[in-house]
Amino acid sequence: MSTSENLTDLTKYLVTLPETHISVFIIVFLSFIIGLTAFLIEPQTGSNILSSIVYGGSAGFLIFGLMSIMAGAITPTFVKVLDGRHMKMKQSMFLALISMIMVAITYVVGSLVSHFSIYNYTIDAIIYGCAIVFAFRTIVIFGTSNIRLLSSVVVAATQPALILSMVMVIVFLTSITTNLGEFSIIAVLFKIIIASLILVLAIFSFVVVIESPMRKNLGVGALELLSLFLSHMSEGSQAMESIFEDMGESIKTIVGILSFKGENDLKAIFLSPCVHPGPVGDIGGGNMPTILANRFNTFTMVSHGPSTHDFNPVASREISKIEKVIKDSLKDMDYSEYASAFQRVKHQGAKIGAQYFGNNLVLLATFSPKGFDDIDFGVGLAVMNAAKGSTCTDNVVMVDCHNSFKGDGGRILPGNKEVFELLDAVQKLGKNEDKQVIRVGCCNDSMEDMSKEQGIGQSGVKVMVVEVGGNQKTAYILLDANNMIIGFREKIIKSVKSEVDLDCVEVMTTDTHYVNTLSGGHNPVGNKMQDEIINTIITCTKNAIDDLEPVKAGVKVAEINDIKTLGPTHATELVTTISSIVAVSKFFAPLVFVLALVFAFIWIFYGTSI
Repeated sequence: MSTSENLTDLTKYLVTLPETHISVFIIVFLSFIIGLTAFLIEPQTGSNILSSIVYGGSAGFLIFGLMSIMAGAITPTFVKVLDGRHMKMKQSMFLALISMIMVAITYVVGSLVSHFSIYNYTIDAIIYGCAIVFAFRTIVIFGTSNIRLLSSVVVAATQPALILSMVMVIVFLTSITTNLGEFSIIAVLFKIIIASLILVLAIFSFVVVIESPMRKNLGVGALELLSLFLSHMSEGSQAMESIFEDMGESIKTIVGILSFKGENDLKAIFLSPCVHPGPVGDIGGGNMPTILANRFNTFTMVSHGPSTHDFNPVASREISKIEKVIKDSLKDMDYSEYASAFQRVKHQGAKIGAQYFGNNLVLLATFSPKGFDDIDFGVGLAVMNAAKGSTCTDNVVMVDCHNSFKGDGGRILPGNKEVFELLDAVQKLGKNEDKQVIRVGCCNDSMEDMSKEQGIGQSGVKVMVVEVGGNQKTAYILLDANNMIIGFREKIIKSVKSEVDLDCVEVMTTDTHYVNTLSGGHNPVGNKMQDEIINTIITCTKNAIDDLEPVKAGVKVAEINDIKTLGPTHATELVTTISSIVAVSKFFAPLVFVLALVFAFIWIFYGTSI
């Protein structure tokens, strides 16, 4: 499983938070209903319905509602003062709402049990509920705000402390005591302090266990990484890049450049950088295909070169290094007036589309309709070298079409049988003997009526039609997406060829991870709005044909030096460490916290008679 998949799988636990005023309204409403319910349950009240509504509802609002609103309001300030990561008011108020519901449930249960018992458990229930909330708030604040554990304990204590304080005020200053039972401030303080210590110890033990492996291997805490990730998902923060920069390592890779020059200036640029567009969202190279394409003042397609998550840039500014290499290469590019017809070769599951431009070769590799994912850089390099040797060409540019989503485990790595299928397919390539004049037409549709929810990135769809010899037309179709569902490529090709006068069509995706900021970690195009996407592609292809004009073609494979990526060592360590932490936490977390809650329950309800 890739780094991106491990991280974005966490998003299935995220929800769209309500606005602050909605959370406040729910707090007020629920706290009143909870107070009324508990008041009616209590057998000693002897009150009529009206007094129950007035006194019970008011007590519920004061104890749970008002105190929760106050806690929600001051928590972001506390976090900010302690130099923690920014917490929005709506996040804090929603946390206060959830915490209030947890306390209220234990309060109502305590009142219900007291109704059938000779002993009144209501105060003990409130104390126990506050202890649960204290632990819950500590974990949430520590895991999302990136402040120290001790500081998180102080911030987390605000809501339970306010609730218990209001209980004391109501008991001692009003006559609404019947449903709160016998009250001793010393007993309350003693119980809550010991219960809190039990839970803090459990939290500390859990944090030590999950933090140690990642901090030892990678120098960063697991909860800090989680906090930065959630900050990016909720606010678009780039702070996670600082961690990846500390972890990353510089590598040397390549970028394939196919340039078309018209009568006056550049007509189009087709790129295949062996740098991976990840890990997620706008982090690192997540939106690289759009960012890189926008750096050029001409129509630019950024396809997916052979690379895996090992080659994720640690920061978006690393993309500038790719840009510089490309622009330097364009200054001294050799151009040819001739190209060959587009051809396809196949061996078992491997399919390669190929076209010569001058004495250079462009390869489009796919295994569709068989599912697959990233082709490893080493595999791509081997295929390029094999093609270069068998065809005697100067440069070979390879594109991983990335157009048939398999899911986890779909990568093509050294040693996989698919590697040999690609190598055998290359041996079937025809010689570069067909030299014909070239015309190229381009069109781009940003597909603004669609979004990453439909699997479409900011660049939408780009189509480049290459015509050779005045007859054969080939459409290079590039969707700004992270792979596509199995079979969608074939459906697109069939639909386009039925509507447009074309001889060959290939459909690719950029593998952008801009669309991966969604639940589940995978978002291949084709799950939604297939017909709309196909219609847009058809229109774009027709416009590209209308744009055809004579060009010369230049091809170059340039080296990119010292681009900082996660690297094969750290990428593997990160994935392995996250996987081990998740595996351990599934067993350790329930064990530790259930035991802590049991001990706290025993202490609060039976541990002292003060």
